[in-house]
Amino acid sequence: MYSFLLALIYVAFISLGLPDSLLGSGWPAMHSDLNVPVSYMGFITMVISGCTIVSSLLSDKLTGKFGTPPVTVTSVFLTAVGLFGFSFSNKYWMLIAFAVPYGLGAGAIDAALNNYIALHYKAKHMSWLHCFWGVGTIVSPFIMSYALTHSVWNNGYRIVGFIQLGIALLLLVTLPVWKVNKSAATAEQKHIGLIGALKIKGVPLLLVGFFAYCAAEATAMGWASTYFAEVKGVPSEQAAQFAALFYIGITISRFISGFISDKLGDRKMITMGTAFVICGIVLLFIPGPNFLAVIAFVTIGFGCGPIYPCIIHSTPNNFGAENSGAIIGIQMASAYIGSTFIPPLFGQLGGLIGFEILPIYLLLFVVIMILMTELTFRITKKKSTAASEE
Repeated sequence: MYSFLLALIYVAFISLGLPDSLLGSGWPAMHSDLNVPVSYMGFITMVISGCTIVSSLLSDKLTGKFGTPPVTVTSVFLTAVGLFGFSFSNKYWMLIAFAVPYGLGAGAIDAALNNYIALHYKAKHMSWLHCFWGVGTIVSPFIMSYALTHSVWNNGYRIVGFIQLGIALLLLVTLPVWKVNKSAATAEQKHIGLIGALKIKGVPLLLVGFFAYCAAEATAMGWASTYFAEVKGVPSEQAAQFAALFYIGITISRFISGFISDKLGDRKMITMGTAFVICGIVLLFIPGPNFLAVIAFVTIGFGCGPIYPCIIHSTPNNFGAENSGAIIGIQMASAYIGSTFIPPLFGQLGGLIGFEILPIYLLLFVVIMILMTELTFRITKKKSTAASEE
């Protein structure tokens, strides 16, 4: 039953990944159909991420009151509502409206399950957890490409909505399984709040670093398809498939990371991942045939693979297990602030200057990320060394 519970958590993370890649892969066709500028995708992502920020900040209280299982099931149902809403939308404002349940469903489940795994499982399980998120993100662009080829983009959302509904029902009927790990799930956590977390040395730096990482990741995810369409001249149907390149890279990387992360440790995995990301960005600077850009996005995704899960997994070790629930919830919020404001800003800049500025834009935030996370590890290492000497 213990292994079955872990499998259910993995399935829940597939449900978290399914909606994440749909908008970016379908947007080249969606904005033309809805007769809105290409940059308007940013406003939808802002609403989704804004609602996710709210639910992330509330996740510590929600899981403390109701428990991780009910929060997980409710969150998946909420995203299913948002997906079906998108599938029936024929006006831009309808997408904005259904972006609310779309986003609210993501934040609480993300923070709750990340904290649960960080507290009770090894680093390899955190990598594989996010690998299953990648499975969801890989599937969705191909579903959207199929819908665009054979019908309309709305059907892509409808298909994924039914998959999401099926996962929600599976989680609902298997709620009793969570009781097998009840003692671990109810580990004592402090509810220190936002101000309390910010007073812990190193936390503000980590939040800035996580913000920067998620800003770069979300920009690469959301605008890859548009980059191929606008810069490389790829048809929208094929560009939708190319949106999966980043997700393929990140998923393969997280699968591999599961075998080596326990040995290398979170800090080395983050540094190694950053090196791959920078290599991929450098490839985007090189003018040439489309296959270079294809390799670039796969490489960027591959490099991103270990960064997110290793930052999360290192939180209990860096700041104490008793504080991790609150800090991870705030980390999720900082992540979604980056996802909310930075990709739309790129859309505006891309519309004004040109979407070929993407590699410069990504590099800026990757540099901020690695500087802030390295400073965090150095501060927490000094603090733990000082504590051990006392």
